[in-house]
Amino acid sequence: MARAASKMWECYCLRPTLNSPSTLLPVFLYGTAWKKDQTADLVYNAVHAGFRAVDTAAQPRHYQEHLVGDGIRQAIAEGLVRREDLYLQTKFSPIGAQDPNNMPYDPSLSVTEQVHASIKSSLHNLRPSADPSSVSDAYIDTLVIHSPLRTIEMTLEAWQALETYVPHRIRNLGISNCSLPILEALNASSATKVKPAIVQNRFYEDTAFDVPLRAFCRDNNIIYQSFWTLTANPDLVRSQPVQQLASQVKISPAAALYALVMGLGHTTVLNGTKNNDRMREDLAAPLLVQQFAQTQPVEWQQLLTGFQQLVGDA
Repeated sequence: MARAASKMWECYCLRPTLNSPSTLLPVFLYGTAWKKDQTADLVYNAVHAGFRAVDTAAQPRHYQEHLVGDGIRQAIAEGLVRREDLYLQTKFSPIGAQDPNNMPYDPSLSVTEQVHASIKSSLHNLRPSADPSSVSDAYIDTLVIHSPLRTIEMTLEAWQALETYVPHRIRNLGISNCSLPILEALNASSATKVKPAIVQNRFYEDTAFDVPLRAFCRDNNIIYQSFWTLTANPDLVRSQPVQQLASQVKISPAAALYALVMGLGHTTVLNGTKNNDRMREDLAAPLLVQQFAQTQPVEWQQLLTGFQQLVGDA
């Protein structure tokens, strides 16, 4: 069960799967897409600033997963964190999402074999120390299918291949860029032993802010991860609830938007800022908003209700 509402500003506890260890998912994940050669330094800076969750993918087209590992290993080697202090999330990306000239697997392989090759590369990239033998100690907190495959049968094949790693090398499974029918099928299938713990989707107007899908997530104890939250929503940033919350709590409008999205419940947010000061300011904002919600509950509820109306939750 997810933690009580009073804790939703810090982290959620993902439901255990197949007796896997308890997994805490912080409300902010550091997003590593499109960071290119800066990836290692930015991941290290993010951990140094206080991020304790990192999202990446075995997709060289948009992510440098090996550099994510370099940044994490530097932070561990310097004693900033232990591996068990971090939530690491990566993805299996189907053929259609890959650069045909740079894939972590042979595209001629079966879906099952593609998954195994992708996971092998991710465990190597995200191993806890520079010593290659430390791959034996590597594990992934959540492995996400980057997008559904061409058919539900192929998606289920990939999911079942991932299940073979749970609970020891992979703790939880999820899916990204996912519609409600696909999520319902995964959650209901008698062919799967591990149910989705995570859905990572764009939070924006083109999908009507995923209102029915997010309701399904809340009803089924699935955490919704919002990405493209800031970039895709300039109108929300300028909206009255966001601007008023920013003014009253003395945080940036961007941080206020993130906090109101978190306020929708069972929701975490990807944050990919490259600015060190903004990293710290964004990380501090949820607890400042929590204090505001506790000391001024009527005002907070009015702002949250206004925001819910904007995104369709009301």
